[in-house]
Amino acid sequence: MVCVMAMATPSFAQSDEAEQGPAIDVSLTYTGDVWSNVSGGIDRGTRYLDDLGLVVDVDGEQVLGMEGVLIHGHLLYNNGQTFSDDLVGDAQVISNIEAGTRAIRLYEAWIDKSFGDHASIRLGLYDLNSEFDANETGSLFINSSHGIGPDFSQSGDNGPSIFPNTSLAVRTEVKFAENWRVRAAVLDAVPGNPNRPKRTSVRLSHNEGALLIGEIEYRATHNKFVAGVWHYTNRFETLDGLATGHSNGAYALLEQQLTRESGDAGQGLSGWLRAGFASTDVNRIAAYFGSGLVYTGWIKGRDADRAGVALGWVEFGRDFRHVTNSERREVKLEFTYEAVISDHISVQPDLQLIFSPSGDPALNNAVAIGLRTTLSF
Repeated sequence: MVCVMAMATPSFAQSDEAEQGPAIDVSLTYTGDVWSNVSGGIDRGTRYLDDLGLVVDVDGEQVLGMEGVLIHGHLLYNNGQTFSDDLVGDAQVISNIEAGTRAIRLYEAWIDKSFGDHASIRLGLYDLNSEFDANETGSLFINSSHGIGPDFSQSGDNGPSIFPNTSLAVRTEVKFAENWRVRAAVLDAVPGNPNRPKRTSVRLSHNEGALLIGEIEYRATHNKFVAGVWHYTNRFETLDGLATGHSNGAYALLEQQLTRESGDAGQGLSGWLRAGFASTDVNRIAAYFGSGLVYTGWIKGRDADRAGVALGWVEFGRDFRHVTNSERREVKLEFTYEAVISDHISVQPDLQLIFSPSGDPALNNAVAIGLRTTLSF
């Protein structure tokens, strides 16, 4: 689940000395979106989407006497309304809480064991985007492509292990030098059961195979760089239906705090650049390029508010274009402003312009306007 919370300009430094928190931490977040497609796409119309998340974190040392252990659980509800699928027809998906199925799911349930400050291992039901290909600056934006690139998110039989379906995984992370970390994970290649989307299910099958992913990260006070590769061990039918092939790809993400206001390092301008590529014989998206700027405290006296503009650029693969006779690309521009009303409430008007939705020559350029409200406790 992607929750839009009040957040200052990102500080990318990662402390190795975490302060001890509560023994049991419980949080509840409700996100509601009203979206209207006012021009182009499939059809005009309005939809209401929502997302309710209950998160429980248990400090294993304080509760169970297990040093370095964290237990995490996340229960998720969505009303199942669709906006992009019904009205816009875009590939990048307007709202990052569009789930397509009304359901209550056990979204995450894992246990993490740390070994000092230098390594950890995590096992259980796991959202890989919580750590891999995670765009912290881009978390302001509502379009799904700024959470995890569509070159990766639209791979596999049921997507990788991300919102709204997750799979069983084991993840390791090692700090090998100052500011440098490497992480890797092995995941069930098919999260959930595509035939029963309302259920949380784990099915380990040799036929379905595994998803392998590795990532290296450099993190300093004002910038972060990650690069990753991913690979499915099973084979997929090619888009032309004549053979089978492997699905794999790579991505890189750079985030940078560009300016800081005097007297408050939490305010200022941050930006990011991301590029990702996927095998074109089995995936419709061959490449994705994203970038954006976020200013925290742009309006005087509104220090926690954030304003941003972002670009998402999808290139469709040659094989997909040949089979569907689609155009080469879809381009999206997003303009947004998050107003923090209190520690528990924020509202966020949003405008998205979609050029050539899904590369479909039958669809005109679309204009979508929305309003997000987030309540957190």
